[in-house]
Amino acid sequence: MIHIERNLIIDATPEAVWEPLSRYMEIDKFCTGISKVDALTTGEDGVGSKRRNNFPNGSSLIEEVTEWTVNRGYIVRMSEMVGLPMKDTTAFIRLESVGSKTRVVWGMDFGMKNGPLGWLMGQTMLRFFMGKTINSNLEGLAALVKNNSASNVSSIAPQAKRA
Repeated sequence: MIHIERNLIIDATPEAVWEPLSRYMEIDKFCTGISKVDALTTGEDGVGSKRRNNFPNGSSLIEEVTEWTVNRGYIVRMSEMVGLPMKDTTAFIRLESVGSKTRVVWGMDFGMKNGPLGWLMGQTMLRFFMGKTINSNLEGLAALVKNNSASNVSSIAPQAKRA
């Protein structure tokens, strides 16, 4: 198995960071590499929720939540990875309080299709690409949390008096 993990400290509480993460079917709001999400389940998001993430190159995968802890994170199992070289894949997002901020840890563990050649490709190109993708996802999440925070502050700020 190949393990990749990245983290980013976001200037917000775990609850504020959890808010967009808890909208499970809307991951494309901050993961720019996902072109479209298909909700495969309905109802409240949590364990058992499934989505199909579609990518611009025509590939896709299904993610199913296997663990869900409010304000702390979740784990997903990936399947039906059409056009992707990975197999036996899980991913996680974990939130850790750091004073008034939150460390977001995003990682994944995966095997590779195509035997030793696939393993070599995973250790070199895919490890680099997935690390870069996770970093981009973390930056997108941080930007969304910041924008949500700014929107909340401006909506509760008192109106300025006009002269």
